[in-house]
Amino acid sequence: MKANKILILASASLLTLAACTKLDPVQRDSIVSQGSNITDVTGLLNNTYNDLNGLLHNQDQLFSLEETVSDEALIPTRGGDWDDNGVWRVLHAHTWDVTHTQSQTVFTALGKLESDATTVLAFNPTAEQAAQAVFLRCLAQFYFVDLYGQVPYRTVANYNTIDAPPVMSAEQAIDSLVQNLTAIIPVLNAANSPYKASPDAARFLLMKVLLNKQAFLNKQNPAAADAGDMATVITLGNLILNNSKYKLTPHYFDNFGPNNGGSDPVAGFDKSYEMILAYPNLPGIATNAGIGAAGIDARWMMTLHYNSWGHKGDPVYGGAGWNGFSTVADFYNAFDPSDSMRRGNVFYPGVTDSSGLKVGFLLGPQLDEKGAPRLDRNQNPLTFNATVNLIEPDPLTLEGNGIRVIKYPPDYQHYSGGQQGNQLQIFRYADALLMVAEAHLRSDDAAGTGASLTLVNQLRTARKAAPLAGPLKLVNSGNLYDANTMLAERGKEMYWESWRRQDLIRFGVFLQPWALKTADDPKYLLFPIPATQLVANPHLKQNPGY
Repeated sequence: MKANKILILASASLLTLAACTKLDPVQRDSIVSQGSNITDVTGLLNNTYNDLNGLLHNQDQLFSLEETVSDEALIPTRGGDWDDNGVWRVLHAHTWDVTHTQSQTVFTALGKLESDATTVLAFNPTAEQAAQAVFLRCLAQFYFVDLYGQVPYRTVANYNTIDAPPVMSAEQAIDSLVQNLTAIIPVLNAANSPYKASPDAARFLLMKVLLNKQAFLNKQNPAAADAGDMATVITLGNLILNNSKYKLTPHYFDNFGPNNGGSDPVAGFDKSYEMILAYPNLPGIATNAGIGAAGIDARWMMTLHYNSWGHKGDPVYGGAGWNGFSTVADFYNAFDPSDSMRRGNVFYPGVTDSSGLKVGFLLGPQLDEKGAPRLDRNQNPLTFNATVNLIEPDPLTLEGNGIRVIKYPPDYQHYSGGQQGNQLQIFRYADALLMVAEAHLRSDDAAGTGASLTLVNQLRTARKAAPLAGPLKLVNSGNLYDANTMLAERGKEMYWESWRRQDLIRFGVFLQPWALKTADDPKYLLFPIPATQLVANPHLKQNPGY
């Protein structure tokens, strides 16, 4: 494989970069910072961060492709609602095809993120600005190889040409990502955390690349992890775990609450101490350091009942819930009774006392803040139950079927301003801890009784869950919800944070049957390349089976 290099010189005023996607080491993108156009570069860089907004916030983009295709989430068609020509059903059932609009939208959005990051590099950025741009481009390329198995790219030299861009294979993309992320770590400013690229954000993304490397190379039959790669994951992760700025947040849902960024203290809300990278949604403020804030309310509106508690403004904090996203009973039942902090259906201050809404997995009768029953559209008491189908035709049950999930407690205080205070978690400390544990389990603690088990139980103890006796296993292919497995623990900690599809593939169980999905075709390990992209770029090749 040809080397894909990025060279950062010692002088802070000089940066020579080979493009993050460079395949030919002879050709180099040379960027010399001369202190000019800094304001323009800052705007270009902020515009690139803004590309993450819809891609990461919207329920029908990255979240859908990583979660709806898994056992963690599904969107039933409820009467005439949530049909949308079947786009949601086919994702959970693994029956989508090349026409799927969400796959097309995400491909385009990743291309824009990658392109805008490359443009920053063409306008004389400082070394640190260039490192941020490289990080954002690598983030786009990481998701390209994860979802589509190939990476279209441009270098700085041809960033604005109309020629069809070349395409990296998964192997080439991994090599490029490893080299470039390694190179930018010492250049990035730690003060950027958590809303812009920092050294820890680059370390975290590099850990993801190395941990998923074998699955990216062969999704159907990943090879055993490389011991050297796992050692690097452990080294990078320990730098994060030993950083005193982070710790496991005492109350799990404060990681996602209205004050998780610590910018607007509210009685009863604590900040998250786990933010490595987050998207800024500051209450009542339109921008944060040039990054446009976004409404994060889709994360609760998409799952709340029509008469639920999404908005502050009408008399009962109600109305406008979309009554869509649910989870399945098997996933919910995987939580043991001691794991109630993460499983939820628990009181959350400022939310439950205002509307009756609890947080976590919602199951059973739904009550208002006075303890009176919430009603469905037929004026019957609203009860969420574990039964759910991909198509819910019965008007008597379609509103209540399906366990709902409130991962982000609603910010009632700032809803009317459209800028909720919940910051969107992208990279989180607990995930770094689990990645280190997994790397140990895949290398020097294969027995599952040493460092991997210790780290998992450290997390479980912080979440008030009973420790596992061990030994810890990677996965039980006969039972996805075996409590003594790394896959199960990742599900309990990271549910609905857009990692589940990737985890299921890495652990080799994505094609197995689960609730409302039969065993399926290996082609669904990747999404199809959109037909419009194939026409525009002959270097792209349709993925097998489509």
